Amino acid sequence: MNDVNEKLKSRVEKALAQVRPYLEADGGGVELVDVTAATGKARVRLTGGCACCPSAGLTLKNGVEAAIKKEVPEIKIVEAL
Repeated sequence: MNDVNEKLKSRVEKALAQVRPYLEADGGGVELVDVTAATGKARVRLTGGCACCPSAGLTLKNGVEAAIKKEVPEIKIVEAL
């Protein structure tokens, strides 16, 4: 991975660190799979209770995606795997 992607990945990880405690409180979590600076895309995976929760879509959109886009405006797309 090149330097631009590595720096972007580090910033996305910091944003995810802000929402992780909330997810962990409900028995879930989130992990960053990859970031592509050229497309402005971050791919994440919800884990634990979040992976099969009926509210996973809302958690992704209103929690994870919102936190990432707030801290890393270069990210335009957050995709769940």
